[in-house]
Amino acid sequence: MFLPFSVYQINQKGTAPGARSSHAVAIVGHTVYAFGGEFAPRVPVDNKVYLFDLKEQAWSVAEASGHIPPPRVGVSMAAVGDTIYVFGGRDSTHKELNEFYSFDTCTNKWALLSSGDVGPPHRSYHSTAADDRRVYVFGGCGVDGRLNDLWAFDVVDQKWTQYPTAGEKCKGRGGPGLAVAQGKIWVVYGFAGKEVDDVHCFDPAENEWTQVETGGQKPTARSVFSTVGIGKYIIICGGEVDPSDLGHLGAGKFSAESYCLDMETLAWKKLEDGPDSGHHPGPRGWCSFASGELNGEKGLLVYGGNSPSNDRLDDIYFFTPCLA
Repeated sequence: MFLPFSVYQINQKGTAPGARSSHAVAIVGHTVYAFGGEFAPRVPVDNKVYLFDLKEQAWSVAEASGHIPPPRVGVSMAAVGDTIYVFGGRDSTHKELNEFYSFDTCTNKWALLSSGDVGPPHRSYHSTAADDRRVYVFGGCGVDGRLNDLWAFDVVDQKWTQYPTAGEKCKGRGGPGLAVAQGKIWVVYGFAGKEVDDVHCFDPAENEWTQVETGGQKPTARSVFSTVGIGKYIIICGGEVDPSDLGHLGAGKFSAESYCLDMETLAWKKLEDGPDSGHHPGPRGWCSFASGELNGEKGLLVYGGNSPSNDRLDDIYFFTPCLA
């Protein structure tokens, strides 16, 4: 069984960030905030904050102040209320970072919240998700290898908490999917020396991890895909299904498929373009993505990424799954 969804390519006006991958976006209201990324492999482009108005479909550049982060790739972002939180990444010398910043979208002011020995260790190509009070950071590429640790930052108490490590079954990985739903934190797939297809969830109330067996139209193993949680579903799109022999310098084999995981039935369903879809974005990975609303419909926004030809992309698409 397939579930329909619509795909809209969004037009862009104004001062756009341009083609890039390994960047991050977050959505506050009807504004997309973009930061970080690369055009040439492993070379950070800039440290500007770009704003995209979903109503006007126009880009602008924020006049940012405060403790502005240096340029970086493999960075993550998440929004809680009017504040965006940015963690980690890798600088122009390929050094893993662990600075944790906030960006106030009302004042366009950056603040450094933690660094050094406080908070999660240095990493890049990790995953971040948020609920209405906490920002969660999982996995990624650390100084001594791939990680499988889970941290939470309480935006009210302004404190980090480290949860129990996921354990041997959930191997350290880069580019995993991460979503918060039904009071649990879900880790989906990723790259653990090879592309993997396992799913794990952490229950903060029980303080324990569970490896979840999923069924249905299960996606093939993949990493660096777009992931969001919407209601009782986790939506994934694209991703790398076969890595390049050149590692991050090359382009692996990418998927163009989209799937949703029902967290109640633990069954996957493949999403197929509905009759009102626009142009399909095609295969890609290393994108930036976030959940948001377009024309009153909740969905997944995907911006840029890397293509099978190793060319960076600068297009924006919005997926609106027709979920029961």
